[in-house]
Amino acid sequence: MVPLSDKLGLYIHIPFCRSKCDYCDFYSLAGRENRMDDYQKALLAHMKETGPLTRGYQVDTVYFGGGTPSFYGEKRLRALLSAVGKHFDLSKDAEITVECNPDSVDKKMLAALHRAGVNRLSLGVQSARDCELQRLHRPHDFRQAWAAVEAARAAKFKNLSLDVIYGLPGQDMAAWQDTVEQVLALEPEHLSCYGLKVEPGTPLDDRVVRGEVLPDDDMQADMYLWMVDRLAAAGYRQYEISNFARSGFQSRHNLKYWMGRPYIGFGPGAHSDFGGRRYSFVRDLDAYITGVLGGGAVIDESELIPQRERGGEYLMLRLRTTRGIEEWEYRREFFMNFDPLEQKLEEYERQGWAERHDRRWNLTARGFLVSNQLIGDLLSLQEESTLEQTLPKLRQMERGGEVHVLEEGESPAPDSNKR
Repeated sequence: MVPLSDKLGLYIHIPFCRSKCDYCDFYSLAGRENRMDDYQKALLAHMKETGPLTRGYQVDTVYFGGGTPSFYGEKRLRALLSAVGKHFDLSKDAEITVECNPDSVDKKMLAALHRAGVNRLSLGVQSARDCELQRLHRPHDFRQAWAAVEAARAAKFKNLSLDVIYGLPGQDMAAWQDTVEQVLALEPEHLSCYGLKVEPGTPLDDRVVRGEVLPDDDMQADMYLWMVDRLAAAGYRQYEISNFARSGFQSRHNLKYWMGRPYIGFGPGAHSDFGGRRYSFVRDLDAYITGVLGGGAVIDESELIPQRERGGEYLMLRLRTTRGIEEWEYRREFFMNFDPLEQKLEEYERQGWAERHDRRWNLTARGFLVSNQLIGDLLSLQEESTLEQTLPKLRQMERGGEVHVLEEGESPAPDSNKR
């Protein structure tokens, strides 16, 4: 059996879309189908080049995201999956997910993907009300979503995730409840339920600037809390702020991000965390293709992550999940004092924002609503605690003549070796 630390996820970004939705801030492009074949060549070449670097790792999740991977075509997707099997050690029970839009799938296509090894679909439904879909400029209606689910079941998919959004333009509580009920009637194994976020520079942002009204924060909070209770009653366990699943159907790939496990991304704008280094590729389709095929630079940013920063990521990412954080796990992995964090978490507990199970802490549904603020406060405490631990060591080194710590107001002595 391969140790958990030697498991690896692959993310393959497909940046092509039939049309761009008004709220979308992901790197995706409409009207660039003429570059699909060149992009395919670049992805295949990049995988071949990267595979040897992952020896000793077994790939247990593969995720085709976008953009709209289903718009890219099942033949190209099957060729990419074949390349994964050729250049990487692909686990026999790997979770292999393809994101789809309802307008770009049918039974024949999905059956071909299933035969190729795809075993999980993520379907972008977003709303059960056509008027809301039209306001978002989504390229489908809810009837097509029903048909896509039926096609997926006919193609023998037994792991289906549906995406929905609350807080949409013109949406009230009754409309949101109707969407949830209609989506539940489709009986998916997994649901991703996101609050609408207005991203700067998107068409939706321009609409809001010009006066379009969205549900306010209180309404979105009410929608969220109702949804959490309703999905729990329907048998969907919340395991992350926005994600709910029937038993055994959590997204194994997305859990890698939240649990700090290694993953490698391919494609423009894709991110990776592998070998202690975090890096990303240029958010430019043409530059990525030219760079990969011509041997040029495609890295946008790259940095080694020190252990202290990993400690911050542990808090930030794990507290997005209902698994949360654990005292001795934190002490053992990062050698940092948990006591100040526990005191703050006890305050959160009194406010109903956090709960404790033995030594493990997680945020409640109400805590998730204000998670940015809560986690930010914990990160500040962590930074303060780290400084308190570091200064005594510096003082000790100072006494031994290894380092001089400046007192308040003291100026550094000139260094004759520097000009």
